[in-house]
Amino acid sequence: MHRYGPRPDPPFRPSPGAALGRDLTVSFQSRFGPAKWLGPATDTVLAGLPAKGVERVAIFAPGFSADCVETLEELAIRGRETFLDWGGAEFAYFPCLNSSAEGVAMLQAILARELAGWVAAAA
Repeated sequence: MHRYGPRPDPPFRPSPGAALGRDLTVSFQSRFGPAKWLGPATDTVLAGLPAKGVERVAIFAPGFSADCVETLEELAIRGRETFLDWGGAEFAYFPCLNSSAEGVAMLQAILARELAGWVAAAA
């Protein structure tokens, strides 16, 4: 059951790794407070990968359009430290789209599509 209402949690979707031709692991960061959070936790996953023979890892935060404390400090800094401290050899953090031309164009396209009929298009 969903924690904040009567509806059930949506089913977890298959990993996009198949579309990319790569093994992907989905994890969640930013545990806060006493409530049970989504899992598995990113720090736990990163600590456990070297024991499974994973020497190189690249991570990104697709839920964020811009880097912030959560992405930079929790993932890029502490995530790197955790993975390397537990025996990993190489760690890469892919930054968010931020204000890149591609990121802004994508957001414009999504907003134009989703707001169609609600606001007039810019001239």
